[in-house]
Amino acid sequence: MSDKKRLPIRVLIADDEAEVRDAYRQILCEADMNSETTVFHNLRDRLFSKSGPDQLAKKLPPSGTAFAPVFCEGAEAAVAAVREALAADDPFAVAFLDMRMPPGPDGVWAAARIRELDPAIEIVVCTAYSDVDPRDIGAMVPPEEKLSYLQKPFHPHEIRQMTISLASKWRSEHRIVKLAYFDALTGLPNREQSRNRLNSALAAAKQHQRMLAVLYLDLDNFKRVNDTLGHAVGDELLCLVAARLRGALRAEDVVDEFPSARSSHIARLGGDEFIVILPNVRSADDAAGVAARLIAELQEPMRLALHTLVVTPSIGVAMFPADGVEVDILLRNADLAMYFAKRKGPGMFAFFDASMNEAALHRFTLEGKLRGALERGEFTLHYQPQFDVRTGGISGMEALLRWTNDELGVVPPAEFIPVAEETGLILSIGEWVLRSACLQAKSWIDEGLPVARMAVNVSGQQFVLKDFPQLVAAVIQETGLDASMLELEITESVVMKDEAWAEQALAQLKEQGVMLAIDDFGTGYSSFGRLRHFAVDRLKIDRSFMTSLIDCSDDRAIAAAIIAMSRSLRISVTAEGVETFPQLLFLQEHDCHEAQGFLFSRALPAADAHKLLRRAVDTEAGTRTQRLRSLIG
Repeated sequence: MSDKKRLPIRVLIADDEAEVRDAYRQILCEADMNSETTVFHNLRDRLFSKSGPDQLAKKLPPSGTAFAPVFCEGAEAAVAAVREALAADDPFAVAFLDMRMPPGPDGVWAAARIRELDPAIEIVVCTAYSDVDPRDIGAMVPPEEKLSYLQKPFHPHEIRQMTISLASKWRSEHRIVKLAYFDALTGLPNREQSRNRLNSALAAAKQHQRMLAVLYLDLDNFKRVNDTLGHAVGDELLCLVAARLRGALRAEDVVDEFPSARSSHIARLGGDEFIVILPNVRSADDAAGVAARLIAELQEPMRLALHTLVVTPSIGVAMFPADGVEVDILLRNADLAMYFAKRKGPGMFAFFDASMNEAALHRFTLEGKLRGALERGEFTLHYQPQFDVRTGGISGMEALLRWTNDELGVVPPAEFIPVAEETGLILSIGEWVLRSACLQAKSWIDEGLPVARMAVNVSGQQFVLKDFPQLVAAVIQETGLDASMLELEITESVVMKDEAWAEQALAQLKEQGVMLAIDDFGTGYSSFGRLRHFAVDRLKIDRSFMTSLIDCSDDRAIAAAIIAMSRSLRISVTAEGVETFPQLLFLQEHDCHEAQGFLFSRALPAADAHKLLRRAVDTEAGTRTQRLRSLIG
């Protein structure tokens, strides 16, 4: 605060007489103002108080306050100076405007236009005419509390003290406004101020019948930065992002009254969310170009004090008037578009379209119904059998989550599981799945049914929890299931996201005797060299290879290589998504261990799965083909 007080006070003086401007200059620059000074000798009688010639002979005492005056000789030049100061983000605190400045407009005209440009500036109208009523001027240049009136003749001390007093008031108000309307971390306008500015930009766009774009920007995976490197690094990153946004936004992107005041069109809404207002775009292509440039700028490595980070933003774009004519609608639609851009992948942008509203409404409905679904008992488990293609018998069951809601009906897992993961509900749901599957497996085993293992899928959010291995151990102990009968399926992408933790967690699980499988193998970071570091019992070949197995020689070669390499590493292989006999024959020819898919059986409710297992007991005799036909019909 003290540093700000020591900054020079920016003062604008507009007077048509050069001698008067020189007098102001000497007053504000604390020159030696004695009666022998020519300027004061000539102006003393009509500018300053006639009772003070002896005082004028004295030096003005030093005030400890510095001034930075700018001088204009006319009203129009004063308005231009205010405009330039705002564009340079260096506004005036006080303006002294002479009432009469012939041959151009007068001081009241200048005051009215300056007030339109800068509502915060303190304006002083100076006049030698006693018949001028300050109330009349105040009505023309509201608000009255930010307009002062000074009648000539006046004393030099009045100028300096009025300047200091009004500047102090201006600075106090400026600090209050900054706290209320600006983000303390980045210095950008905050949510409230961004709404005000968007509202003003919309009013101008409506008046001039021009287009406007709102860009809603969110940093991908910013939470991970806070969680792993700390909030101090996260704050440092946000400040650098704000600086990058200021630098990347060009003057032509925000053509309006102040082409250079680009930072006023950027705001931080909170967290890692920002918006950019483009108040004068010619087409959606212009907005797309700006979005692409902002993404490219932010994707450049960011060098912080102790780290170098690469972040990617997702941007949603909403256009006025096509996507809305009100502030709330435009912001909501830009936010929706950002959400869809994030789903496309990191570092992408998307324009809003009407279908997003329907999708978003469906998504919000899903989330609302999903909350409390566990307590209402709406979840069930279905069980898909896994077959040993070498013997024709059932080798295991995979527990698959199903959700049936009274209003929504049966909701496909592909719809509700991503929502559960995004909201964090997957943690409680996943624990319920694990416990329920173990209880069911224990029940079937106690009944003497041929269940060699129960496979349970583990979400990425579950797996990264440091106490996940302890949770598994607790569930095994609680349900009484032998640990070797439980197989946890973890996707390849989750394992490779944090290899150090994956190696540690898998080792802890393996120590308990749990079986471990890598799901969707072959679609992402496949590396048999890396697999050697993990305690893995099984690979599950992704169904995409099965779909194109017959038509694509490359996929046949990849599938055959996975099977062969797994055999050499003594890792079992299960093929997912087997739907045709030619696919089954291929797996048998390459000595694949197991398969599952609609060719054998869909996922079954517990009662139907029980019947299948009972049938398996009755068909132990016969050849492999006979057993398969008996089981799958």
